Amino acid sequence: MILPIIMAGGTGSRLWPLSRELFPKQFQKLYGDTTMLQATILRLQGLDCLPPVVICNEEHRFIVAEQLRQIGHLDHNIILEPVGKNTAPAIALAAIYASKYKDNAELLILAADHVVLDEEAFRMAVAQAKSYVQQDKLVTFGIVPHSPETGYGYIKYDATDSEAGSKVQEFVEKPDLETAQAYLDSGNYLWNSGMFAFKAQNYLDELKCHRPDIFDACHKAMSNVDIDLDFMRIDKDSFFECPAESIDYAVMERTTEAVVIAMDAGWSDVGAWSSLWDVSDKDQDDNVIVGDVMTVDSHNNYIFAETGLVATVGVDNMIVVQTKDAVMVAAKDKSQDVKNIVNRLKSAKRQEYSTHREVYRPWGKYDSIDNGHRYQVKCITVKPDEKLSVQMHHHRAEHWIVVSGTAKVIIDGHEKLVTENESVYIPLGATHCLENPGKVDLEMIEVQVGSYLGEDDIVRFEDRYGRA
Repeated sequence: MILPIIMAGGTGSRLWPLSRELFPKQFQKLYGDTTMLQATILRLQGLDCLPPVVICNEEHRFIVAEQLRQIGHLDHNIILEPVGKNTAPAIALAAIYASKYKDNAELLILAADHVVLDEEAFRMAVAQAKSYVQQDKLVTFGIVPHSPETGYGYIKYDATDSEAGSKVQEFVEKPDLETAQAYLDSGNYLWNSGMFAFKAQNYLDELKCHRPDIFDACHKAMSNVDIDLDFMRIDKDSFFECPAESIDYAVMERTTEAVVIAMDAGWSDVGAWSSLWDVSDKDQDDNVIVGDVMTVDSHNNYIFAETGLVATVGVDNMIVVQTKDAVMVAAKDKSQDVKNIVNRLKSAKRQEYSTHREVYRPWGKYDSIDNGHRYQVKCITVKPDEKLSVQMHHHRAEHWIVVSGTAKVIIDGHEKLVTENESVYIPLGATHCLENPGKVDLEMIEVQVGSYLGEDDIVRFEDRYGRA
């Protein structure tokens, strides 16, 4: 049986302001009714697969766990990377895990942030790869190109080969437009999708041969795994010493066992807003409209409104994205350069590069709806049976007003229930915690008042999520 390995790292900076460092594109509903991570897992239905293993950054662990829970795939199956080291080490961690717990496991390596329009063609390509995997080949999936794309690497192969899989002749870097057109005209090149299939042990053998430094570091990191809730925590010190490298450079370009399967499945890595425009449904003016949008004499645009009305007049070939705390406007042919704005935000230490106004937590979420000198107002949602940490603040007091549901509040050891349209005051320095004992979401307004209102003014004494 196939063991799917879902790589859910990355920041998706070209899709700012929707994609941000602490809530990147793979966890967003950019296409369809599910998040990109969820869609990646759900398209495996119909294949003979074991439950998937997800590899993600430690900072995203609760987001991943919640999204897997929502689709019924949470089962102690999340490997946490303490730091991103690119794809070769990430896949090595999964392969070592698989070789320990799944005899002779056949791995299917997928990225969590790809769109696949033709899921049946995707599953057919995976089925074709299986026979090559069983012959100890390392399979990569190449996408049949339909345009001279300069944003992808390419794989050269023999297009006259009558077999489903062809020996890889060469991996090539992202080309300029003229070179990309020559690749397209030749018919001997495929887009490099970053999806793979192979036996865990075959990958580890090739990695040990070509990059023993990565192999050794990952083995050390996996020799001391700590199981925490649904997460597998690896040895941090060993993994910090691991070189960062892609699977292409570390293994696929060096091995003699690489085979490519051509896939024509409406694939996109959604690497920029223009790519999302390409795969999305359009109106009669070729506009992609998401949210409350009105257009007049506007064509070929991607317009996204998260919270308010966005109106355009006489606008063509543009990207317009409005979120709760930012508006981004770009020429569609310059959408790859959105990352430059993110770099400037990061250099200026502005929080918009990393976090949204609405922030997800393992117990629910909060939305910072207003702030000013010495005050901040949040809308807080706590899921049923969830509890915030036992904590205190040095610099602020808090007022909680329950909008709906019931809150169990403990302040300096005194417990009380607070229900709809009631409030409670948390003095500065008081040890307190909040819990939702009910069966529906608890909705609250929190007003913070004090000299410092940062999230780092939290002293946790006890926490069911391991953050104390």
